[in-house]
Amino acid sequence: MKRAVYPGSFDPVTFGHLDVIRRASEMFDVLVVSVLNNKVKSPLFSVEERVKILKEATKEIPNVQVDSFSGLLINYAAEHNMHVAVRGLRAITDFEYELQIAQTNRKLSKGALDTVFLTTSLEYAYLSSSSVKEIASFGGDISECVPEFVAKLMKEKYRASVL
Repeated sequence: MKRAVYPGSFDPVTFGHLDVIRRASEMFDVLVVSVLNNKVKSPLFSVEERVKILKEATKEIPNVQVDSFSGLLINYAAEHNMHVAVRGLRAITDFEYELQIAQTNRKLSKGALDTVFLTTSLEYAYLSSSSVKEIASFGGDISECVPEFVAKLMKEKYRASVL
């Protein structure tokens, strides 16, 4: 059984993330979408909220599982018997950053973790979670960036932070 992990912050999950998830789910028997608990970032949504959101957003894809982790990806992958990480690329700047991480993961895992890069579909190449959060924070329309239920949750979060 071929299993892969798609790690990320997913704060929030965007249509670009979901595009990569759908496409990667066709390549592997099981795709584990795992939310990184990154202590360096100040996320809009908690890890638990992001896991719940991803479960809802991927419920129609039967071979997708959603999880979370802290620490090094190589340790998480080894613990769950996964040897492939999936990463999405929007632009050449993403590639430079992701290539360095992929090479580091391969080296630290002693060759046990490879990375598969999927280029983002052109219709989502402009999307980033950071830009979606910025647009939403100013009350902008994010309906073309995230699923409707995610947009609603974001509006509630930003409304609560202003009160």
